[in-house]
Amino acid sequence: MTQQTPPPDTLTTQIGVLTRREVEARILKPIIEALSAEFDREQVLTIVRNTIVRIAQEQGAELAQMMGGCTAAHFLNSLQYWTKDNALEIDLLEHTVEKLSFNVTRCRYAEMYRALGLGDLGATLSCNRDFALVDGFNPDATLTRTQTIMQGAPHCNFRYTFPKT
Repeated sequence: MTQQTPPPDTLTTQIGVLTRREVEARILKPIIEALSAEFDREQVLTIVRNTIVRIAQEQGAELAQMMGGCTAAHFLNSLQYWTKDNALEIDLLEHTVEKLSFNVTRCRYAEMYRALGLGDLGATLSCNRDFALVDGFNPDATLTRTQTIMQGAPHCNFRYTFPKT
């Protein structure tokens, strides 16, 4: 029996990332709780974290293909999926060929995770993806972020650097 390639993942474009993350969180919460009752919670969370990072990197590569390129401009255009339904309020600070800098001043992802009783896991389920996503999107790009709303900061500071094309 030959393994078939799964169809492309179009959920992000169809429903937006906020709705997608809520659906994922509602499924993962009871699974993580059940596994943590049987196994060491830290080991369970390590497996979840590593799996999410791997998925984010794959999704970053798929995103670059979907956007038609992997430049700062392509990445900026892709933010439409993360901001859909006012999921993020962003202050764009800089956008050049090599740099993309913005602050997130409101994060409905953090609000949603807290409302679901997952405030302690929100960083693992969402923020944790950001570095891997950009690595998959463009392996030569880098992200620097020193704070997040999820971790109690007043804003998230995203600073991307892209190679000259």
